Amino acid sequence: MVPTVPTGLAWPDEPLRRVLLLLGAALSLGSASQLPPYSRCKVTVHSSDDVAAWEYHSCQPQTTDLARYARIHVDPMDITCGKPPENICALENPYLCAECDVSMLGLSHPPHLMVDAEVPDTSTFWQSASWHRTHPEPLRANITFSWGREVELTHDVVITFQSRRPAALVLERSRDHGRSWRPLQFYADDCLEEFGMEQRRALDLLSEDVTKVICTEEYSGSFASKGIRTVRMEIQNRTALLAGPRLPPGRVSASPYGRMTANPALRDFLTLTDLRLSLLRPATGGTFIDKENLQKYHYAISDVLVPGRCQCNLHASECVFNAGRLACVCQHRTAGPDCSKCQRGFRSRRWRQGSYLPYPMGSANVCLPNNAPAAFPNHERIWSSSSPLEGSQRRLGDAEVTHRQGLGHGGGGGAISHAALWPSVSSVENKEHSSGTQVLNFIF
Repeated sequence: MVPTVPTGLAWPDEPLRRVLLLLGAALSLGSASQLPPYSRCKVTVHSSDDVAAWEYHSCQPQTTDLARYARIHVDPMDITCGKPPENICALENPYLCAECDVSMLGLSHPPHLMVDAEVPDTSTFWQSASWHRTHPEPLRANITFSWGREVELTHDVVITFQSRRPAALVLERSRDHGRSWRPLQFYADDCLEEFGMEQRRALDLLSEDVTKVICTEEYSGSFASKGIRTVRMEIQNRTALLAGPRLPPGRVSASPYGRMTANPALRDFLTLTDLRLSLLRPATGGTFIDKENLQKYHYAISDVLVPGRCQCNLHASECVFNAGRLACVCQHRTAGPDCSKCQRGFRSRRWRQGSYLPYPMGSANVCLPNNAPAAFPNHERIWSSSSPLEGSQRRLGDAEVTHRQGLGHGGGGGAISHAALWPSVSSVENKEHSSGTQVLNFIF
């Protein structure tokens, strides 16, 4: 059953979500041992007929397209075309026009079409009203993606336009649910004239400038290709500044994680609750405005890709989408939507965020039982071949010992499979919890 899309909510349909999850699995390296760093919250370190022991690791959800799980708001409220019906024309040919009518399914272009599944040979897109509606006032629009929680960007944000790319726009972020905004990047055909900034590229940044806000003319300037319709927020060029020397294929450097831990500015820069695209000036195709053909000036966006993950403080490897909201599946005896507190009964020391160091397992900083010594070392592992209590668990530091009998994993005293401990790559599908909750577990 395809869920109804409430007003302003980008909610991918069921077949699309299944395809995305299967695609994530297909892109994996094919075995659990080849998962990206910090993919598992705990790993078996000892196993016998009646005892299992785990070592806790720092962990984080793998990357997904966050745009498909956001609430989308467009303002001004009447900036979307079709109410009243109007003709929108091509910039290159003002006599090549198409009707936009919000009351007709095939002629409407609502916001959720920016994040829907594209069908071959068919393009769906959001479209603004033309400049004819607001002239002589500027034609401006804000498109806001809201997650209701903190998320972090991991790869380039990519916006694909159906129209020509705007002459001026700003990508902004909020960490307080839209109460205040800070720029991520400016785009213009003339940065100096539009924003009073020299034009730069992310490729030109130095490591000390990793969080510097820049203006680029690469996508809107006079030398930008007219046939390419994408605009990027180049995150990977920034994270590459922390990567150190290039390594052979298959090897992962510890350098970015160490540098990000020592200087968390980039991670803070890429953490947000809301992402806003401010469209300030449409493409005009020249230096003057054709006031006789204002219907050809507009914005149209066919796709928005926001690769990222839930911010779970390195205490969860999964994030679920349930009742229109994202929530971390907390491990390490933590709790809360973002795993930012200890469970009741596990508060012998203050809650702490997980750490990327030491690489590649990190420091889980698990919450300890109320009667445990608060100074117990995090890295210690313990196990035992016997216990006076069947079905009991002993948790100390970053280790957990569980006696299998009576746990209910696979029944009775049978062996516990890895799939019961943490999600395996082979089972990365559209898993539904009994409550109908969807697990987001994509490959980084």
